[in-house]
Amino acid sequence: MKVFEKISKWITQYFTVWLLLCSTLAFFFPDALKADGGWITNMLCVIMLGMGLTMKLDDFKLVLSRPRDVIVGVFLRYTIMPFVGFCVAHIMQLPPALGAGLILVGCCPSGTASNVICFLAKGDVALSVTVSSCNILLAPILLPPAFLLFAGQYVQVDALAIFLDTIKIVLLPVMAGLVLRTLYPGLVERLLVFIPSITIMVMLWVIAIVVAVSAAKLATVAMMALFAVAMHNGMGLLLGYGISKAIGMEENKARAICFEVGIEMSGLAVVLALAHLDPLAAVPGAIFSVWHNLTGGMVAGYWAKRP
Repeated sequence: MKVFEKISKWITQYFTVWLLLCSTLAFFFPDALKADGGWITNMLCVIMLGMGLTMKLDDFKLVLSRPRDVIVGVFLRYTIMPFVGFCVAHIMQLPPALGAGLILVGCCPSGTASNVICFLAKGDVALSVTVSSCNILLAPILLPPAFLLFAGQYVQVDALAIFLDTIKIVLLPVMAGLVLRTLYPGLVERLLVFIPSITIMVMLWVIAIVVAVSAAKLATVAMMALFAVAMHNGMGLLLGYGISKAIGMEENKARAICFEVGIEMSGLAVVLALAHLDPLAAVPGAIFSVWHNLTGGMVAGYWAKRP
């Protein structure tokens, strides 16, 4: 058991290294992974199930004890990134599909990565977990109208279909995991040491497939899309932290909100883009999958050395 625990910690500790390695290999050798494209949805469901298994009903107590902090986090998550995505797409005059894909990434909830990065940055982890949990549970309600509002002028949006897919990919697996942990706490507690590493390995596989499927498109619009993603992510992190501090939140809370705003569940954006939009719309999500983990890790490394 201790050997498996060490392997699990090793996989988690060097996530950024595996991320860069898998993404690079997938870009230069895409044919090896293209056939796995049909598995992306199922693998996202596995990731969401894993997140649900790590959640407890206690994670939502902050909604009652610190409602202002949670409401601020959820509100900023679903307003800043869709709006910034729209502004970047407009300023850069991105092709409609690319602009819609960037906005779609901004409309997605935050995920488990934000909690890990928040911990490394000495942020308020309890707040991060609660806000990301609420963001995920509210995604079917908030994602479709936000995307329709900001991307409707770029592409035709089937809000109902996106709503149903978000329930299937995000809400149902997370709720299943939460129910399983509530009914079988002892069994799930014994498995918790392995769940993060399993989730990370599945996540790496998803990112690699996304990069492989989008490789041809990435090669043609790589620099434009990378610059757009960098602006989007950078402004999200900056505004999430800056607005939180401006309204009087403490430093550790502001750090948590920073990552809840700037770190996206970009794999979901890729699945929705491939299912409902032009394949080009999946490119921002593919780049974001790599980029936000790198920038989030760098910001966390900077903050980790400061009180």
